Amino acid sequence: MNFSKYSNITQTNGRDTSALAMTIIVVALYVSINYINVMLVHTFFKHEIFTENPRYILFIHMVLNDLIQLNIAVLLYIITYIVFLMNVSLCCFLLMIAVFTTLNTPLNLAGMAVERYIAVCKPLHHTHICTVRRTYILIGLIWVLSVITILPDLFVLLTTEPLSFFYSTISCHQDILFHHPYLVEKKNISNLVYFSFVWLTLFYTYFRIMFAAKATGADARKARNTILLHGLQLVLCMFTYTGPLLHSLLVSLFPNYVSELRIIHYLFVYILPRFISPIVYGLRDKILCSYLKKHMLFAAHKERCKTQPT
Repeated sequence: MNFSKYSNITQTNGRDTSALAMTIIVVALYVSINYINVMLVHTFFKHEIFTENPRYILFIHMVLNDLIQLNIAVLLYIITYIVFLMNVSLCCFLLMIAVFTTLNTPLNLAGMAVERYIAVCKPLHHTHICTVRRTYILIGLIWVLSVITILPDLFVLLTTEPLSFFYSTISCHQDILFHHPYLVEKKNISNLVYFSFVWLTLFYTYFRIMFAAKATGADARKARNTILLHGLQLVLCMFTYTGPLLHSLLVSLFPNYVSELRIIHYLFVYILPRFISPIVYGLRDKILCSYLKKHMLFAAHKERCKTQPT
């Protein structure tokens, strides 16, 4: 009797089971993050104390940006997990949105760091510099910079590929769709420029706030810790770019665990950074957290009343 055949079947079934379990974890985290983010957005728009504060406007922009990115990432994951291939035109549309929101995140973190620096180091000028109008202009500039960065990829794709290519199907990944050598080099350079700019901004604001903390006390120390959290978030954002290389390396070392490694890659690159954002920035803010608790308790009470018999 060929026991190796049954052993291979058992190992395959075991890997499929573990891959399914990890997929369930990804989906559970996705639902949890979306629920928290939707509650944060709902709380923000319900109260003028948040809508008139540049700090909270930048924060909620990051939350909305994460919502879009997370939903696109999970949608692509589910589609490629079930059918593997996708129409090129649809893939291109989804990837463009995913890249927009990915590039937005580090720039938004830089904007939040600068706002904290002005609030701590130039408190008398904060209300004049950081106005609501200027905050929305900054958000608009963030989107413009992200669009300018990715639009050349689309133009190169349109000019180098035949029309029939856009009606075909491919595995929907950025490196597969935008495979032209020029685009690969452009992506590496633009990522280097983006992250260098953001790191320099974070370092500058952190050290300026750190020096101010010695003179002004707890508020400055809290702002300094917030900048450190921005740095942690930026490190997690960098997994978006270093993740594919690390994933390829792990697949070459563990070829029998491709499915598991793919799910772990999605978990660390797309899910966990989106999970940390609302917890780190939203729930540690006492004012926002207090309003959020009120809305969550009200929603729970309302739901309980619906389920009770009349």
